[in-house]
Amino acid sequence: MFGGDSGVVPPADADPSPAVDLKLLQAAIEATNEAILITSTELDEPGPRIEYANPAFTRMSGYTLKDVIGRTPRLLQGPQTERAVLDRMRKALIAGEAFQGEATNYRKDGSTYFVEWLITPVRGPDGSVSHWISAQRDITDRRAAEDRQILMVRELHHRVKNTLATVQAVLNATVRSAVSIPDFARMLTGRITSLAKTHAMITEDLAQAVLFRQLVASELQAYDDRQDGRLSLEGPQVVLPSELAVPIGMALHELTINAIKHGALAHADGRIEVTWSLEQGTSGQQLRWIWNEHDGPPVALPTRDGFGSRVLNRVLTAQIGAEVNIDYDPDGLRVTVDVPLGQGR
Repeated sequence: MFGGDSGVVPPADADPSPAVDLKLLQAAIEATNEAILITSTELDEPGPRIEYANPAFTRMSGYTLKDVIGRTPRLLQGPQTERAVLDRMRKALIAGEAFQGEATNYRKDGSTYFVEWLITPVRGPDGSVSHWISAQRDITDRRAAEDRQILMVRELHHRVKNTLATVQAVLNATVRSAVSIPDFARMLTGRITSLAKTHAMITEDLAQAVLFRQLVASELQAYDDRQDGRLSLEGPQVVLPSELAVPIGMALHELTINAIKHGALAHADGRIEVTWSLEQGTSGQQLRWIWNEHDGPPVALPTRDGFGSRVLNRVLTAQIGAEVNIDYDPDGLRVTVDVPLGQGR
């Protein structure tokens, strides 16, 4: 009967935790940032009834205590609330079990938010459930971040797959067009470097996109001496998603290399004008860009289909459905490209 320092042995089934004042418990619940609801147990409408809501719940939902006391938590549901989650919750509660899940809720003003629930039963002396306590957390920002991450991972997988295919095509075509090992190494390095620059610009943007002007400038910036007016870039702001930016960047690189070796940039007085505009095509909005060279060496018709021509005529056409027109004008090469952008881009 006696033992320990107290001299009294408590019953074996006694609760070892110290008694806590109910006012202290209420103060703790009202101070927490977790939304807390206490409801009655009936699950069929119009129940369960809300018997208590803490301040965090009113801040999260926009409802006042007067709005919710005596009403059902169903007032938080709406068209986007996931029925499957509610069914799983009901099944768990009928079995008297705790439930954890996520769903779309509606605030008083009609706006939506994502909520994470943890609903646990409160049992009476006879073991039956007397109330449900629901701890709720607004996870809207977390879900948005997760959705963005999933989207970016999918985009990355798609881009890596396309890039590897592009690198393989570049490698094969460079092998066919190179006249020597040093020539092969030089051309391949330049083309891979161009691809890397395009991908760097795409990756730096949260939307995984790049401005058309950026693509042009990245290839021609070494020759952008505004004092002699050799280069002219003019057009509206056009944002290109990665699936368009990569092949267009390759085409611009090939045009630049061709201009350095055979075109306007091979002559001290040579000039390049790049203009672009948004047009309405047969399948929707399209980007029209024109590469126009002036005052370079005399233009001669090509004697073979080089890699640059294949990029313009095949890669742009096959990958992004562009229409390419190449004119060998006496004054210089002129290339016109119409790129479908699709609706709303």
